[in-house]
Amino acid sequence: MSTDSTTPTASGPLLLTGGTGRLGRELRAELPRLGLTQLLAPSRAELDLSNADSVREYVGATRPRLIIHAAAYTNVAQAEVQRQQCWSANVEGTRSLVSAARALGARLLLVSTDYVFYGDQNATSGGYRESDTPGPVRNYYSLTKLVAEEAALGYDESLVLRTSFRPREWPYPQAFDDLFTSQDYVDVIAPLVAEVIYRYDKGQVPYRVLHVATERKSVYELASRRAPGVARASRAGAAVELPSDVTLNTDRWQALRRRWAEA
Repeated sequence: MSTDSTTPTASGPLLLTGGTGRLGRELRAELPRLGLTQLLAPSRAELDLSNADSVREYVGATRPRLIIHAAAYTNVAQAEVQRQQCWSANVEGTRSLVSAARALGARLLLVSTDYVFYGDQNATSGGYRESDTPGPVRNYYSLTKLVAEEAALGYDESLVLRTSFRPREWPYPQAFDDLFTSQDYVDVIAPLVAEVIYRYDKGQVPYRVLHVATERKSVYELASRRAPGVARASRAGAAVELPSDVTLNTDRWQALRRRWAEA
């Protein structure tokens, strides 16, 4: 349940965490095209998300009106071994940013994941809605992202944006044909996320949670689009437990896009 009713008062630039990451690099190119040219994307030396004092000092000094939290530990298999690193990045970093945003009166947008859901939908079109209860978690990475969501949603002026993406080029020789998703390549997803950021900055997203994704397909189908020779594989052979279907329903977002286009 939300515990804060702070009205946003900060009027500085946008702050993007994870600016050197896969999504962050794309957003640094996309956001200026939408007119959001006042964008800070600090290095770890400038903003250390594992250090609450660093977060508080940087946010206090730059006074961003919107914090876009795209930094995350995302190696699902390795998270089972590097649990402290994953928790520090995904949970403690988010908590520190929420605290700093609340103190400043800034908005916060957390980039989250479809993996907060158990993933047994077996849907033919559409899947998990924003109103569906997440969990139970399949793996440690999923746990940390779910806890991060709860931290963000404890602050009224926050938006959790669930999405999923792959690198521009498929990086593996195989792809699961029994794991269904609405993810897409990062250069497809990033412009959609950037549009939501632009609209949220303008106060035109009247929700706390939003799903941004493309159509339902298997991971193998997605991989085949850019790696025609990719081999089929089963998630049963993965090093960590994976879901069968984490497709996101995007009706809410699609309705918003129609409203924005008509305005």
